[in-house]
Amino acid sequence: MGEKRVSLPAKLINGGVAGLVGVTCVFPIDLAKTRLQNQQGIQVYKGMFDCLAKTIRSEGYFGCYRGAAVNLTLVTPEKAIKLAANDVFRQQLSKDGRLPLWGEVLAGCGAGTCQVVVTTPMEMLKIQLQDAGRLAAQRPVAAPAQPAAPGPAPPLVAPPPQTQSSRPQRPSATGITVELLKTRGLTGLYRGAGATLMRDVPFSMIYFPLFANLNALGRESAGGQADVQAQASFWQSFMAGCCAGSVAAVAVTPLDVIKTRLQTLQKGEGEDTYRGILDCTRRIMRREGPSAFLKGATCRALVIAPLFGIAQGVYFLGVGEMVLGLLG
Repeated sequence: MGEKRVSLPAKLINGGVAGLVGVTCVFPIDLAKTRLQNQQGIQVYKGMFDCLAKTIRSEGYFGCYRGAAVNLTLVTPEKAIKLAANDVFRQQLSKDGRLPLWGEVLAGCGAGTCQVVVTTPMEMLKIQLQDAGRLAAQRPVAAPAQPAAPGPAPPLVAPPPQTQSSRPQRPSATGITVELLKTRGLTGLYRGAGATLMRDVPFSMIYFPLFANLNALGRESAGGQADVQAQASFWQSFMAGCCAGSVAAVAVTPLDVIKTRLQTLQKGEGEDTYRGILDCTRRIMRREGPSAFLKGATCRALVIAPLFGIAQGVYFLGVGEMVLGLLG
């Protein structure tokens, strides 16, 4: 076959390390994405940079990493499962060292399906922690208004960031988990699992075949020399991961908006709650229009591109093989 056999423990280590490095680098942009996607009526943030600036002003620099502990804890098994499952499926579907496009798509579908068992509770907890700052900034606007003199109503704007002394108590991942398990059981942590599956399966079906084909171009141009090929493989893997990740991320942004809305437990004043995927889709379309389904698209591209670029770079560096070699 001419292909290196898949070492599952090494792939799991590679995926885990890649996830940790990637999430640490891009988490603040992911936080901005969540807050922008959850805005329905009151415009607390005008865009990604405005969101990050207001977050730092009101919550401090580490406010941009609210919910990162959950992500860093669970992203290791999530990325490990996703990348390793895709590798295993590709190997099983290959014949004589070749994999047709339908096999690449099917392998990506399998990888996206496998990861949902970890992705759903991880994002369920992360979203509540990330969105708490937006709700806190919005709350003063929801207070009863004082009688005003006759005249045109002032425009609805977000309040100034809260000071240190006026910050409300922030939720914790442990507290949210305990409350969900107590009130809704294990299914509470898997709220939005259908929407997560609906987002992650198409993402993987787009991402993995696109990455494999972009990455193969770099390998072919390496000239067949082992040392040059290794260097080209790393950089080509990184760039292919960035390009494929950004394309797939933007393509499934409407599904990500639906998933985020369904998994957000606490709503601001006048914000809709949803009974399911179809109800969420109808309400967003009716109240906010088609453009609402692209909220956070730029943030998603800026998150996913480096996340998967780093992931594939680390993956093809063979960190897992090196670790296992040292332990062996």
